[in-house]
Amino acid sequence: MVGRDAEGRVMPFARRATSPDDPRIGKPPTGKVARSARLAAVPVAYAGRRIAGLGKRAVGRNAEDVERDIRTRTAEHLFQVLGELKGCVAKLGQLLGLLELGLAPDLAEPYRQALARLHDSAPAMLPGAVHAELAAHLGDEWRSLFLDFDDRAAAAASVGQVHRARWHDGTPVAVKVMYPGGRRAVLADLQVLRRATPLFTALLPGADTRPVIEALCDEIHAELDYAREAANQRAFALAFAADPDVVVSRVIAQRGDVLVTEWLDGAPLTRLIARGEAAELDRLGVLILRFLFSAPARAALVYGDPHPGNFLRMPDGRLGVVDFGACTPWPAAFLDVAGDVGAAVIADSPADLEAAIRRHGFVAPGRELDIATVAARLQPVRDALLAPTYPLSADWLREQVRLATDLRLSNVLRQLTMPPDHTPILRSFLGGVAVLCQLQTEVPLRAECTRWYPETAAAAGL
Repeated sequence: MVGRDAEGRVMPFARRATSPDDPRIGKPPTGKVARSARLAAVPVAYAGRRIAGLGKRAVGRNAEDVERDIRTRTAEHLFQVLGELKGCVAKLGQLLGLLELGLAPDLAEPYRQALARLHDSAPAMLPGAVHAELAAHLGDEWRSLFLDFDDRAAAAASVGQVHRARWHDGTPVAVKVMYPGGRRAVLADLQVLRRATPLFTALLPGADTRPVIEALCDEIHAELDYAREAANQRAFALAFAADPDVVVSRVIAQRGDVLVTEWLDGAPLTRLIARGEAAELDRLGVLILRFLFSAPARAALVYGDPHPGNFLRMPDGRLGVVDFGACTPWPAAFLDVAGDVGAAVIADSPADLEAAIRRHGFVAPGRELDIATVAARLQPVRDALLAPTYPLSADWLREQVRLATDLRLSNVLRQLTMPPDHTPILRSFLGGVAVLCQLQTEVPLRAECTRWYPETAAAAGL
């Protein structure tokens, strides 16, 4: 089988390998055995490094240098594997890339460096596999749709990669192509996640974790539908078409597992973070907050995948936003919950707070609740809502992560649960907070609440 390159020259497509996990065509492993083996290799290699480290210390090497080397090599290995496996595992890597801010600085640095490469440089699908996928979904004459097409991947996603091209009318476009076998890999990961439900139940005995895990699995499964993603992006592009601060590119075409959108020629947020442009990062953080807060009011959708790889600084200073696969419909009833719980938080009334929490299903009926500790945990929310701006930082996030992950039985989170239909909101909230902490943003939370949800803000007493 042959095709033509960007110059019109005849070139062969890569042959189909006999195994879906054959690295010669750039596919991620999709079989459960292969994927499990890659993950299992990480702790085995870590144990080997620990044993080798004992020998290095025995011959006089500095213990801190040995420990730092072990952390660095383990981080590199872990996120190399996450990048190769793609699918849900790569999404886990993205989450870890945000929440590593909750680690102590000396522990986090190797992971921060490795994760930056995971976001931007996951192993690329080879040209032959890309061409085969384009032919399968756009037709054998797919090259006629483009004036030119760059075989080099411009960016990597969890279940696909993006190529730069020019549409037949001259429009610069981004062409997102799902990895061959990517859908099967994600479905295999979801089976593993579902089997892990008893573990979450053990950690959070007060929570009905099964419906929450099912809701999360349904969300991730829905992200495999590029037609749905195209519809989400069209809704956001329309909602933000006249926005002076945010730009969402138009959808040009979508067919099967290929999505073509306008190219956004901006600087990735990850690059700006590396440069440490404090004032600019704070400004962009405010725009990210505004985008996330206003999305339900303007597009009736929750943007579910906020992380630095999905935000760009455009040449004119606007915030560019990409990747709309994780968007879900906004549950309008959540505003009643927010107003009810928010009023108790603002009033600093533990009794009203407990009543609201129980009324809206955040604790199982009849279960005891340490409401004084719950109120203390929510104090930062109260402070952020009452102050003109509230500073978010890595240190702030580190303390919240420490409190949330405390495994002691006295941890109040073990008493709480969550209605499953709030899962998309929690996912967006956690990702958004982590990004804003990474940017060291002074958030004008009260102003954005009252601007986009004035009735809810009034009900809460703002």
